[in-house]
Amino acid sequence: MTSHETIAKALAKVNALREAQVVAPRLGDAVIQIKQLQARRFEGTYRDLLRSEDFGDAARFFLTELYAAKDYSARDQQFSRIAKTIEKVFPASVIQTATQMASVHCLTEELDQAMGACWLEQPLDRDPVSRYIDCWRFVGARHERSTQLLGVLKLGKDLTQLTNTVGLSTLLKLMRRPAHLAGLESLQTFLETGFETFKTMSRCNDSTGAGYFLNQVRDREEAWITRFFDGPTDEVTSSLRHCLANT
Repeated sequence: MTSHETIAKALAKVNALREAQVVAPRLGDAVIQIKQLQARRFEGTYRDLLRSEDFGDAARFFLTELYAAKDYSARDQQFSRIAKTIEKVFPASVIQTATQMASVHCLTEELDQAMGACWLEQPLDRDPVSRYIDCWRFVGARHERSTQLLGVLKLGKDLTQLTNTVGLSTLLKLMRRPAHLAGLESLQTFLETGFETFKTMSRCNDSTGAGYFLNQVRDREEAWITRFFDGPTDEVTSSLRHCLANT
């Protein structure tokens, strides 16, 4: 399967999930609540990095582009439209990053939809934190959760490697007007913001660079995954409430 076929297939799955939420509005509302709680969990978990001069931009990029409770449909539609063209315009490193982003996005949406379906089965007046933990454990998908995290980390590494691609920064800037004229602003913003964010970090040393940031993401997310699957219910409930209180 070619890169553009992989991208198109992933985004077609995402679109099908969105259509299911349109047909079943309560499911759509549940998925939004799941995403909102997860975004707050990210904010609480990375409160220090979000406030950091060295890592604030990278943490906000991850929150905005990967964890936010926002509508990515415009970006996805734009991405799908140029999936085939991307192989003709960009170097292999960019294509690899685009493919990775699409795959992570698709898996994330599948997991969120599964959580949303479970959310609907919970009593409406139930505490959202307890509700979320129960849904996580009901859905299970431990392998998929690990795959999701590995995919996010690889996306970060790919973006870091892109900063070494000669001429890419200039190419992205030259694409601004054509992207605007073609209605591809959302995709252009994602590519350029990600590139510039990781380019800045790649200039730093090991203790303040992209490697340190991604290691922090790995360690903190692995800790949450372990808590959600294996931690005593009262302890993980307390941890999540404390985390959300920091937002």
